[in-house]
Amino acid sequence: MALVAVQPSNTNDTDKGGQGEDFGKSSPVGLVLLIVFFIAVFFLVKSMNKHIKGLPASFDEPAEPSKTADTAAEKKD
Repeated sequence: MALVAVQPSNTNDTDKGGQGEDFGKSSPVGLVLLIVFFIAVFFLVKSMNKHIKGLPASFDEPAEPSKTADTAAEKKD
Protein backbone atom coordinates (compact mmCIF):
# COMPACT_ATOMS: atom_id res chain seq x y z
CA MET A 1 0.00 0.00 0.00
CA ALA A 2 1.47 3.39 -0.97
CA LEU A 3 0.46 6.86 0.09
CA VAL A 4 0.84 9.58 -2.46
CA ALA A 5 0.75 13.21 -1.38
CA VAL A 6 -0.39 15.53 -4.11
CA GLN A 7 -0.13 19.27 -3.86
CA PRO A 8 -3.22 21.02 -5.00
CA SER A 9 -2.69 22.76 -8.30
CA ASN A 10 -2.79 26.50 -8.07
CA THR A 11 -4.91 27.76 -10.89
CA ASN A 12 -4.49 31.37 -9.77
CA ASP A 13 -2.87 33.26 -12.68
CA THR A 14 -1.64 36.09 -10.47
CA ASP A 15 0.85 33.84 -8.62
CA LYS A 16 4.13 33.89 -10.51
CA GLY A 17 5.89 31.29 -8.36
CA GLY A 18 7.77 33.68 -6.09
CA GLN A 19 8.72 36.04 -8.91
CA GLY A 20 7.05 39.19 -7.71
CA GLU A 21 7.96 42.74 -8.63
CA ASP A 22 11.13 42.64 -6.47
CA PHE A 23 12.42 39.38 -7.98
CA GLY A 24 15.98 39.71 -9.30
CA LYS A 25 16.69 43.08 -7.71
CA SER A 26 19.64 43.36 -5.38
CA SER A 27 20.00 45.74 -2.51
CA PRO A 28 22.67 48.45 -2.20
CA VAL A 29 24.15 46.44 0.67
CA GLY A 30 24.94 43.65 -1.79
CA LEU A 31 26.73 46.07 -4.09
CA VAL A 32 28.81 47.48 -1.24
CA LEU A 33 29.68 43.95 -0.08
CA LEU A 34 30.75 42.98 -3.59
CA ILE A 35 32.97 46.07 -3.89
CA VAL A 36 34.56 45.30 -0.50
CA PHE A 37 35.30 41.74 -1.67
CA PHE A 38 36.95 43.02 -4.87
CA ILE A 39 39.11 45.44 -2.87
CA ALA A 40 40.12 42.64 -0.48
CA VAL A 41 41.06 40.35 -3.38
CA PHE A 42 43.12 43.14 -4.96
CA PHE A 43 45.17 43.63 -1.80
CA LEU A 44 45.56 39.86 -1.30
CA VAL A 45 46.93 39.44 -4.83
CA LYS A 46 49.26 42.41 -4.32
CA SER A 47 50.55 40.89 -1.07
CA MET A 48 51.03 37.45 -2.63
CA ASN A 49 53.02 38.89 -5.52
CA LYS A 50 55.26 40.74 -3.05
CA HIS A 51 55.92 37.52 -1.13
CA ILE A 52 56.48 35.45 -4.26
CA LYS A 53 59.12 37.90 -5.53
CA GLY A 54 61.05 37.32 -2.30
CA LEU A 55 61.30 33.58 -2.84
CA PRO A 56 64.51 32.05 -4.16
CA ALA A 57 64.58 30.71 -7.70
CA SER A 58 65.11 27.17 -6.44
CA PHE A 59 64.75 25.40 -3.12
CA ASP A 60 67.35 22.76 -4.01
CA GLU A 61 70.26 22.31 -1.66
CA PRO A 62 73.47 23.90 -2.95
CA ALA A 63 75.63 21.26 -4.58
CA GLU A 64 78.71 20.27 -2.63
CA PRO A 65 81.96 20.60 -4.52
CA SER A 66 82.62 17.29 -6.17
CA LYS A 67 85.64 15.20 -5.28
CA THR A 68 86.68 15.05 -8.93
CA ALA A 69 87.08 18.83 -9.01
CA ASP A 70 89.20 18.71 -5.82
CA THR A 71 91.41 15.94 -7.15
CA ALA A 72 91.82 17.73 -10.48
CA ALA A 73 92.98 20.86 -8.66
CA GLU A 74 95.48 18.80 -6.63
CA LYS A 75 96.87 17.17 -9.78
CA LYS A 76 97.62 20.56 -11.31
CA ASP A 77 99.83 21.51 -8.35
